[in-house]
Amino acid sequence: MHGKVLLIDPIATNRIVLRVKLAACHYNMAQAASVAEAMQVMGLETPDLILCATDLPDGDPLRLLRRMRKAGFSNKVPVIALSGSDDDSERLRLLAGGVDDVMQKPINDALLLARTRSIIRAYATASEWTLREGTSRALGFAEAATAFAPEQSVRIIARDMEQAEPWAEALRTRMSARITFARPATAVADLEPGQAPDAMLLVVGPNEEPQMLQLLATVRSQASTRHCAILAVLGSEHMALGAQMLDMGANDLMRNTRTADEMALRLEALLNRKRVTDALRDTVRSGIEAAVIDPLTGLHNRRYAMPHLARIADRAARTGKPYAVMVADMDHFKRINDTLGHAAGDAVLVETARRLRENLRAVDLIARIGGEEFLIVLPGAGLSNARKAAKRLCAMIEATPFDVPDQVTQVKATMSIGMTVVDPTRGTKTAVHHTPEALLDRADKALYGAKAEGRNRVTLDRSAA
Repeated sequence: MHGKVLLIDPIATNRIVLRVKLAACHYNMAQAASVAEAMQVMGLETPDLILCATDLPDGDPLRLLRRMRKAGFSNKVPVIALSGSDDDSERLRLLAGGVDDVMQKPINDALLLARTRSIIRAYATASEWTLREGTSRALGFAEAATAFAPEQSVRIIARDMEQAEPWAEALRTRMSARITFARPATAVADLEPGQAPDAMLLVVGPNEEPQMLQLLATVRSQASTRHCAILAVLGSEHMALGAQMLDMGANDLMRNTRTADEMALRLEALLNRKRVTDALRDTVRSGIEAAVIDPLTGLHNRRYAMPHLARIADRAARTGKPYAVMVADMDHFKRINDTLGHAAGDAVLVETARRLRENLRAVDLIARIGGEEFLIVLPGAGLSNARKAAKRLCAMIEATPFDVPDQVTQVKATMSIGMTVVDPTRGTKTAVHHTPEALLDRADKALYGAKAEGRNRVTLDRSAA
């Protein structure tokens, strides 16, 4: 599930070259030669990323952004400007106007692909948190917005003060964030609990590649720092390293020859995005667990799952992306309860929930909606991928017996799954047909088929076949 990229360039050969490169990495490609044509394309399907040349016949990336805002696409689709100029003022104008990045032609292939992956990943994560926050609001758990925004901080990480001090002084005159300094060896180790910076500026000097890559991996692996925004500052000779850093979790890159104004703009954009994401994350987490979490398994319950499924269906209808809805049920579960006791049954349910959670993506929905019944929703999954995922889950449950209290031998168990898949680009079913209740009913009927055919199998709802 790589995403859809809209390429806007007035020169056909430029579009062809980039289309071939991105399509080879399994991106779905759309093309346009002007702002007007791009808006027509977006009216049919919303892209995950736009690559926009700066020399369009009817405008530039900023005109595109203005048209997108009027059409309701504001802040929903990232835009990378492709410029033939290395002029600082032009790049600053584009960044200040709202583009996510400016890449200079001729474009480094590895860097373009890494930047594409990075930006699509960042916006997908933000979109998922927005979706979950909306579900919380639908349940009545949203908190009032706070009027006070705490001071944000930026930690410059460089080998010595001679590298960092010029940047620090320049940023202090351009930003309200608190600026601190650390060396790579102590950048994470000397942080006090709860004092992680909001952003890190990694200044990569000569022969520092291994140390900075190790630091980046550490930052992304530590619970206290994994949500920090990261801007890497590199020399022009480090572009291959830049692509690697983006794939490892850096949020943005800039050359060390660029201006302090550009650095401040990029950091402010990262800080703003982090502030929004943090607020969404806190809203989702605060005060709702008791009402929407199943106390036995730790999974979401039906009260959370049904509104969230409705929002997934609504988003799929708007974006044209498929999704799969599954109902999974433990086979002969009553026999386990009757012969071994409810403690054994509870142990099987808890372990089943753990296995399902560990074998699904973070964006997937999994909820316990009945005694031994689970709802699983896979956003973006078409029929083939959903079927493979369901079969994998069944095989995973069957492969390893369950440990239960006060029993010497392990308990074998299997699972049956009923599934329906919705692809908004196919068929003419009405919105009523895709209500949470209707989707659950279709998956449930498919589950009856799996039980009737012998259990421990996946059965597809006939309307999705």
